[in-house]
Amino acid sequence: MTPKVSIVIPAYNNVQYIAETLDSVLTQTYDDYEVVIADHSSVDGTKDVIDGYGSHPKLRILSPTPAGGGAQANWNRVSSEARGTYLKLVCGDDIISPTALAEQVAAFEANPTAVLVACQRDLVDSNGGIFMRNRGLQGISGLVSGAEAVRATVVAGANIFGEPACVMFRRELLEHEGGWDNTNPYLIDEATYARICFHGDVIALRRSLATFRISASQWSVRLAQQQSHQAIAFHNEIAHKHPGVLTPFDLALGNLKAIGMSYARRLAYVRLRKRMGHELAVESTV
Repeated sequence: MTPKVSIVIPAYNNVQYIAETLDSVLTQTYDDYEVVIADHSSVDGTKDVIDGYGSHPKLRILSPTPAGGGAQANWNRVSSEARGTYLKLVCGDDIISPTALAEQVAAFEANPTAVLVACQRDLVDSNGGIFMRNRGLQGISGLVSGAEAVRATVVAGANIFGEPACVMFRRELLEHEGGWDNTNPYLIDEATYARICFHGDVIALRRSLATFRISASQWSVRLAQQQSHQAIAFHNEIAHKHPGVLTPFDLALGNLKAIGMSYARRLAYVRLRKRMGHELAVESTV
């Protein structure tokens, strides 16, 4: 039987956290779902932990994804194996609440025009300590048009939809758009959501149903610098491809905020560096 929801997990060097992630997705109050996971040729024992869950009836473990291709390779791999009407990608160090699927599916069923449902999330350090609650969805609440949601994320200068664990969308639209958009790799999630948003309406659930873990590998100065450049390129692409969604002021403000966010990330890096697990960070091999 085809499940209503597919949770897909592109695991990579998540040996510390993958068990917690799997426990969170396999203990949902909603029952009509599958979980698809593939390890991206990790070098830290992630695959061994995953294999320990092999007997779970909801879990489908794919063979390891060959090294290379960046995040997009494994994100597309697990997503292409999904069978559900709705798709939710959860990275291998993040967590979703027990009611995440139930609440997001209910939002879809109550709003037939919706193509994407996003929630807020809590931010935690490498040890799971919460340092920010209920983050995300700046400027939108409830049911809004997809164009309005895209405008809001551009004006914010940051991804208001949150990381993949916050989002559920119609799987067929990802296929229609050719998979995850890697034009600007640091914005692979936000850019893909934007493309999906233009197909219909968006529902913003202003409560935390996910947890995003800040790690040393994510919050580097190099990432902060490159992310602002890629955000501006993304904003300019939206303005070019979808005339009328953004005013010149929206575009200028969003670009300015994207630059400001790069400085904010650098400051956060300095303030949180002791809580980000530097001693356990693994350099990317993909």
